[in-house]
This record gives sequence, C-alpha cells and structure tokens, in this order.
Amino acid sequence: MSIASYFGGTASTRSLELSPEFPFEPFDDADKAVDRLVEIFETNTAFLRNAFQDLIGGKDKPGRVRAFYPEVRMETESHARLDSRLAYGFVSGPGQHATTITRPDLFRDYLKVQISLLMKNHETPVLIGASDMPIPLHFAFYDGTHVEGGAAAANLELPLADFFDLPDLSVMDDSIANGTYEPTNGVLPLASFTAPRVDYSLHRLQHYTATAAEHFQNYVLFTNYQFYIDEFCRMSHELLGDPDSGYEAFVEPGNLTTLAGGVEPSSGVAPAKLPQMPAYHLKRKDSAGITMVNIGVGPSNAKTITDHIAVLRPHVWLMLGHCAGLRTSQKLGDYVLAHGYVREDNVLDKDLPTWVPIPPLAEVQVALEDAVAEVTGYDGYELKRVMRTGTVGSIDNRNWELWDQKGIVQRFSQSRAIALDMESATIAANGFRFRVPYGTLLCISDKPLHGELKLPGMATDFYKRQVSQHLEIGIRALEQLRNMPPESLHSRKLRSFAETAFQ
Repeated sequence: MSIASYFGGTASTRSLELSPEFPFEPFDDADKAVDRLVEIFETNTAFLRNAFQDLIGGKDKPGRVRAFYPEVRMETESHARLDSRLAYGFVSGPGQHATTITRPDLFRDYLKVQISLLMKNHETPVLIGASDMPIPLHFAFYDGTHVEGGAAAANLELPLADFFDLPDLSVMDDSIANGTYEPTNGVLPLASFTAPRVDYSLHRLQHYTATAAEHFQNYVLFTNYQFYIDEFCRMSHELLGDPDSGYEAFVEPGNLTTLAGGVEPSSGVAPAKLPQMPAYHLKRKDSAGITMVNIGVGPSNAKTITDHIAVLRPHVWLMLGHCAGLRTSQKLGDYVLAHGYVREDNVLDKDLPTWVPIPPLAEVQVALEDAVAEVTGYDGYELKRVMRTGTVGSIDNRNWELWDQKGIVQRFSQSRAIALDMESATIAANGFRFRVPYGTLLCISDKPLHGELKLPGMATDFYKRQVSQHLEIGIRALEQLRNMPPESLHSRKLRSFAETAFQ
C-alpha cells in the first residue's frame, strides 16, 4: 500500500491537520509568560513528533500536519521608555513588535530577563500565543535525534515535504541583524533572529562542535591552536578540584561531562574523531562559565562558528591566537591588544561592508589589559615591554608571504597595523554585527617581514613557554567581565538606529 493511500488521497487533495490553538493572552509576569512559551513549544513539537511516528508506523492520518512556533508580542503607543542608559530591553518606537521563539526551555533565563525589561521599560504586558510561522519537522527533533534516519528506515514512497513543513531558508537569513530587514506586515522585530534561524544554528552547533547547545556558556574564548585547548582542559580539571572556584562541570566533545570533584567523565560518549571545531565548556551556575572553541585556521571557520554561537546571545567573546608581528620593536612572545582591524578577510563583505568601522569596546579592552598586567607582573609604562595596543590586519591567504611584498607592506604600514592573522577581524566584526561584545589578544609567534619564521624546534619551545600564560590571561579577563552587570558590558555603541529590544 502506498503512503498516499494512508492519507486518503494525493498530496494535493489531502486535508491539513493543525496543532492545538493557543490564542494570544496578556502576561504581566515574566515567569508565567515563559511558562506559556514552553507549553506552546512542547505541545506543538510533540504534535509533530507523534505525527511523524504515526506516519512511519503506517497509521492512518487525515492529511498534511502543521504546527507553529510560539510568539512574543508587545504593542506600545509611546516613544517613551523609563531607562535611557540601557543598550537593550526597549522597543525603538510605537507600534506592534514581535518575535517567534524556539527552545524556550533552553533560553528560559534569557527570555525571562528580556520580557521583564520590556514590561518594566514600557509599563505594559506582553502577549504570548502561537505564531503563524510553521515549525519544520526537523526542528521538532533536537538533542541529537535524526529525522532522516527514521524516514529512510520506513522506506517512504513520497517525500516528507508532502506531509510536513521542512526548513525554509527564506526565513533564516540575517537581515534583521544586518539592518536590511523591511517588515511587510507592519510588525517590527523584537529580536535579531527568527525561531527557524535559531533552530538552524542550534543544529549546526551540535554538528561542528560535538557538544549540545545547552552546555555553551556566556563567556567564550576562540583559539586557532589545539595547544590552547589542551591547556584549557588541564586548567579546567584543576579548577574543578577547587571547591571555591564556583565551577560545576567540564564538558568535552561527545558531551563527556566531568563533575566538580571528579577525575573522569560520568556521562557522554567520546566521538570516534574530533569534529571540525571542537568545543569545551567549563560550566558554572546560570551559564556564567567559560566555553572555548578551537576554530582552526581561516576567516571562513571564524565566521561559521560565530554565526551560530551568536544565537545563544553570549555576553562576550574573545580571540586568543597567534599572529605575525609587523614591527621591528616587537619580540616573539609579545602580546597584541587589538583596538582596530584591517578587514581583508572578505567573508563578511556582503553582510557588513568594509567601510563599517569596528570600534574597540572600553570594558573589554580594560579587562584584557588588566589581566595582562596581573599575570605578567608588569604595570603602567612597564607593560609596554610585553604588550602593544594597535591595529590588527586579518587576511584570507595564509601564504601571503609569497605575494609581492611591496604592495601588502605599504597597505599595512598606511593602516598602522602592528600584527597580522587570519581570524581576529572576522570574530570582532561578527561580534559587532550580532551585538556581542568582543575583544582580541594575540601573541606574536613569528616576524616574517624581519626574517623570523617559525621553525619546528623554535615553535615547539615557544608554545610550551607561552600558551599557559596567554590562556590564563584570557580566563582572568573573562572572570573580570563576568563580575560586571550585563547591562554595563553590553555597549550602546553596538546598537543601530531602529534596534530590536532583545539583547
């Protein structure tokens, strides 16, 4: 018997079965509002999962099946808000504002804060109900469940698209974050990302990092060397053994989880091989711990991973990596604190034109400089012995040394660049684009313009000597930033004219 006969006809004649209705209701309590979001999402995704199981199990179904994401709405008639100091938590003007929501269980704390700020700043309730945006079948399955495997096993004669909504790329773009979104129905966005866009990234994070989205922390380190990851693992286990550190668990690829006080993972399964960009999570209550990701080499990887981590709305991300020193006064092992970027990485040109400046963020810069001083023991004018602040250039050709030197040297000299790498400008620019505070502290590992190339023996000795100190600086900086209130860390300079309310 064909699948069409189970549904009582062809794809064009089958009826449409909808998930339970959830009309919009006002809420003036953020906890209860988030509870309703969870209820809608869990009910509607379970509806899709059950229908899928019925389909592959051969049970009769009346036709196509559709469920909808929950939605938060707010309406205001006033331009006024109560606190003009905030960088987020308010709408830009009168009208109806809305956003679809996914995984409210995962984003509970975040949503509670955002909804509370809306209510406080505008003295009005929010409306919670089911949207008109369908949930793709694939996104009703999360935490590593694979739809494709089940469908293939059932040997379906018709494609899944005949029965369910599938992911639609037209609602997953970054036009809101890029500032190019134009509403077609008069409703303005409350958040930078639609629910399907968030779902897409949640699935991609699992693929690229081999860890579930729930383990990611609000303070993120990126590196381009496994040496740093190895040292982060060592430091993390050391911190887990300290009952006063506040860290509760350490999670490695495969969701291998070691709890505080333990020496071996108590759950998870190690992957057969490491993923493309493995992530490691030193967890703390309220996601206030540190995530570290080895992004590998190149601006493409840097853009890919930050595109996806951005939907988790972290409080800050920092790049710790190696670079080429461009000045004769620099020594191998010196630090470079970036306060500007020459963007020759090219991967973000369509999303963020190169004429857009990427400003340094004072709070992040101060935290990094303080951390360097604390760890190295230098301070004030003496700190210049080991660290220089200036412009960093990022380029998309690792073998730039083989180019005609005259042109590239002239460009970087005119820009006042003091260092060159491949990832930092991309990470900073995506932080700017997605309103995630960012910073860069690099370590000079070679000086190719001055004949100091990394040779195998020299490089090994350098890594052993410098990686631990560099990583300790990064962790100290994040811990200092963690002690700041989020409303102080998130800068108004990252917000555009007509900004979304959610951080």
